[in-house]
Amino acid sequence: MMISTRGRYALRVIIDLAEHTTDGYIPMKEVAARQKLSLKYLERILPVLVKNGLVEGVQGKGGGYRLSHTPEEYTVGEILRLTDGNLAPVACLECDAEVCEKKDTCKTLSMWTEFHRITNEYFDNITIADLANSKSV
Repeated sequence: MMISTRGRYALRVIIDLAEHTTDGYIPMKEVAARQKLSLKYLERILPVLVKNGLVEGVQGKGGGYRLSHTPEEYTVGEILRLTDGNLAPVACLECDAEVCEKKDTCKTLSMWTEFHRITNEYFDNITIADLANSKSV
């Protein structure tokens, strides 16, 4: 399982907004500059975050983006599943996967299933507040 650039950037945007919650609506160009990310790429990620209620956006003068909830209410897991899908390590564990013909005899299915469970549990126990408040090295 690889976390996509889209997932990593979405986390960075939400962490940045969490670190600046008292600043009101923040122009995305400010986030892009602070995070050294492409504004064009962020403009493709933001609509997904807005549509799914993670971020609020306001157009025009004084506009920008802010978190819809407190940083403690966001988990890394929910953000990564929103941007990257269900984080399945193998195709047969994806949400819409057809039942594999080898399911009953697969020697690795239980390993992948446990890895998937552990991964989701791990990411679901890290909040944006945890990351925003951590000291980077």
